[in-house]
Amino acid sequence: MQRSLRHSVIMRALTPSRLTSVEALVELTGVSAVTIRRDLVDLESHGLVQRRRGGALKAPQRGVRTHFTARYDTGRAAKEALAAHVATLIADDDSVILDNGTTCFAVAHELVGRPLTVLALSLRAAAVLASRPGPSVVVPGGPVETDSLALVGSAALEAVTEMRSDVLVLGACSASPAHGLTSTTYDDARIKRAALAAASRRVLVTTGEKLTSTSTFRFGVVGDVTDLVTTPDAPEEQRRRFADEGVTVHVVEPADA
Repeated sequence: MQRSLRHSVIMRALTPSRLTSVEALVELTGVSAVTIRRDLVDLESHGLVQRRRGGALKAPQRGVRTHFTARYDTGRAAKEALAAHVATLIADDDSVILDNGTTCFAVAHELVGRPLTVLALSLRAAAVLASRPGPSVVVPGGPVETDSLALVGSAALEAVTEMRSDVLVLGACSASPAHGLTSTTYDDARIKRAALAAASRRVLVTTGEKLTSTSTFRFGVVGDVTDLVTTPDAPEEQRRRFADEGVTVHVVEPADA
């Protein structure tokens, strides 16, 4: 089977939500597992697939976001492990900008009850943080994004711009070293860019697959962060490129690994 035809067959077989194994693709195309893995590397380099151990998923379309709860439950154990590690990088009495997104929502749970000043860029995270005494929680005004409850618009941007924080906990829709730190929306990218400028320590927390994907709106480059907290499935080459930019890379094993 010709390479171009084989790629078309692979793309038709993949879905964004269910892992398709290498073995299934071998049976479908009639080529070797080595060839299939090489095809998946090639397709991933073009942002079309996301490789996983033993197989692959079709990459979501740029700009498409699934329901918050579904995103949070996907890889939840890994996100909770990442969040626990991020919490160790934050000292009591620090001022923190906490980004929106599912992994940052997990971080909010880890910061409950601690003496911190937190500018929360999501009403979901703010509600968790304010559920017990301890942190002083600040929420910007302005519009709220449906479902994610992220704060968006000029009021959120102004609040971030006017703050000087010790730590930024940053999420990213995608964080490929080749394409930079990117988000699915223009407003979110603007706020993230301002947050990078407002913090002394800038911690990017993300699961490994986001280091090989890209979204629509760029808000920074890998060297803009001081720390990367990620999972063991993050490709070694991507981790090395962060380290080459002076970023401290923390690899965190999920608790159930």
